[in-house]
Amino acid sequence: MDPSRISLRRFHLPDVDGFLKWASDDKVTRYLRWNTITSREEALSYLQKVAIPQTYRRSICLDDRSIGYVSIKPGSGKQSSPWMAVANAFTEFQGLVRVEALVEVENIGSQRVLEKVGFLKEGLLRKYGFCKGEIRDMIVYSFLSTDMIK
Repeated sequence: MDPSRISLRRFHLPDVDGFLKWASDDKVTRYLRWNTITSREEALSYLQKVAIPQTYRRSICLDDRSIGYVSIKPGSGKQSSPWMAVANAFTEFQGLVRVEALVEVENIGSQRVLEKVGFLKEGLLRKYGFCKGEIRDMIVYSFLSTDMIK
């Protein structure tokens, strides 16, 4: 795939159809804190009330169509981030030295993505994350600003 087709930007209301396509899939939302979106109206509401107002939430776009999202929050470390978001974070947040990603133990696909883009697995956090009514074990990964030059 041509990397120039992929972008990272803030959400907009016209993203509703692309957002609904992936946010309505139980397999996609399984490891997200929010429940699967089931209607266009619910998707619009989520974009208006949650995604758009959050300055650190970005839509991952393919040909400017939303195919996923990342959240980068200073001090939080509660969302995993692909490489593009990490590079962007070190550029946007002067003085940032560490990005963390937390992944549920069962989410092998996200673990592979993080390792592929250079995150280092640091360890297991037992009963650390609360998602969809359960307290779950999480694996913590890190990427440091000094890793950018390797």
